[in-house]
Amino acid sequence: MMSELRYIQERLGVRFADLSLLQRALTHRSYANEHPEHALEDNERLEFLGDAVLDFIAGEYLYHRFPEMDEGRLTRLRAGLVRTETLARFAQKFGLGRALLLGRGEAESGGRMRAKNLCGAFEALIGAMYLDQGLDTVRSVMEPLFTPAVEDILNRAADKDAKSLLQEWSQATLGKTPSYRTVASEGPDHAKRFTVEVVVGGHVYGVGSGHSKQAAAQAAAQQALEIIEQSENAAANRHK
Repeated sequence: MMSELRYIQERLGVRFADLSLLQRALTHRSYANEHPEHALEDNERLEFLGDAVLDFIAGEYLYHRFPEMDEGRLTRLRAGLVRTETLARFAQKFGLGRALLLGRGEAESGGRMRAKNLCGAFEALIGAMYLDQGLDTVRSVMEPLFTPAVEDILNRAADKDAKSLLQEWSQATLGKTPSYRTVASEGPDHAKRFTVEVVVGGHVYGVGSGHSKQAAAQAAAQQALEIIEQSENAAANRHK
């Protein structure tokens, strides 16, 4: 485990004073449950803290970068920066998947690549970094990640309300209104994560997760829009 901790610190460019915080950030609940003899705390409390820190850092970053942008658009941009899929990509950039402590079943079922696990570990890492190093260090790590992520969101217009965009498309194209259903909720009350499906005409078009049902529904709608765009592009290419 020490070699993995060194690896993560090298990728981050941050040296932890308290390595137990970093180890806890990388400890999935499944591992802690399987190894009670190690007395390891899982990363869910750090995940809760990191989620709050990321919301603040992202909001602060956007506030200063876009001084003329209105509150609604800033809120949507922030949601894009801290959504599960975005944070999972950040986690992959730092190689968190290979360093996660997972239970055997979770590891064998692809848990190191699962977006939910990567997102949770990244949030926990930010929580651990905040406790160990303070807010300035978190900013120094996150701002270089935020800059290209925001450009990508703006380029894809993903900061717009995905649910509204999907409803416009589905009513215009299919004459139907999307519906959303919560298919899972897990984690303790202080770090609950919901999974929501968006259904149009009896078919599931997208699945998303988040710390609230609304955030999960937005993520599901965004995934549906991305799948629809890919399908329409493929159809257009076939007819060229």
